[in-house]
Amino acid sequence: MSENVVSTGAVNAVKEVWEKRIKKLNEDLKREKEFQQKLVRIWEERVCLTKLREKVTKEDGRVILKIEKEEWKTLPSSLLKLNQLQEWQLHRIGLLKIPEFIGRFQNLIVLDLSRNTITEIPRGIGLLTRLQELILSYNRIKTVPMELSYCASLEKLELAVNRDISDLPQELSNLLKLTHLDLSMNLFTTIPPAVLNMPALEWLDMGSNRLEQLPDTIERMQNLHTLWLQRNEITCLPETISSMKNLSTLVLSNNKLQDIPVCMEKMTNLRFVNFRDNPLKLEVTLPPSENIEEEEERELFGLQFMHTYIQESRRAGNQVNCSTTSPNSTDADG
Repeated sequence: MSENVVSTGAVNAVKEVWEKRIKKLNEDLKREKEFQQKLVRIWEERVCLTKLREKVTKEDGRVILKIEKEEWKTLPSSLLKLNQLQEWQLHRIGLLKIPEFIGRFQNLIVLDLSRNTITEIPRGIGLLTRLQELILSYNRIKTVPMELSYCASLEKLELAVNRDISDLPQELSNLLKLTHLDLSMNLFTTIPPAVLNMPALEWLDMGSNRLEQLPDTIERMQNLHTLWLQRNEITCLPETISSMKNLSTLVLSNNKLQDIPVCMEKMTNLRFVNFRDNPLKLEVTLPPSENIEEEEERELFGLQFMHTYIQESRRAGNQVNCSTTSPNSTDADG
């Protein structure tokens, strides 16, 4: 009986020893696997960094990272070792998101990530106080963070063809140096108050949106010289548009305008307008030009057409004053 007890005790002791050894072996194997995975990550990051370094060029004294038509769905953290970069040009690389560490690239002047599949702009973008150009056209962005207003040096912002942006945060009116803004091919139903209050804005494209009318407060944009409003649903123009003294280019093609208002005669700085493809009430034929060259260069629905239309409207006794927008549009201005 005692021999059986001793034998059982010995077996248990051996079993315990082996279990400890197996446990230790498993832990060692796990540590080894983790170490190998770490080595692989380090190696992959070094490979990525090497590839990225190969894409760095210098143009006009500016350090630029330029990648196009390669697969880079995400950007590795090793990119931080290239924090001297002043410009990113990353086009058609399938990029899904702007890295959260973007704010650590304090030397960035131009960030061009157009033609990717980016869905959001990280709040860290606001840390880029030297950024002058942000180009995010042809992506899938739906909203714009108010932190973008902290980019105090921003002069050019392009958000065209994101298709789902319908508003901008009011804080963007604090972009005191912004002169160029492209919001075309999105879902705006009115010009956002933030845009109306941008003091330095000179060039604005809101074509291919869902604008039905323009706000009375459009005259706030006194520095604006170019306004693209093609392919909207605009039915009338506010009288205050005639107070935009610096406006030289106005594109209103493919809208729902039925008349050209008389007040537009006051816009003496206009050099180019386009009323093509609007359901205008009057049929106007331009007088023949004196020579063939002038005839070829003449825009059929341009400046001369506008003045001729207004004259014909007067003769017909159908003088159309600029429209005053409805109370609803005033509310939309905030």
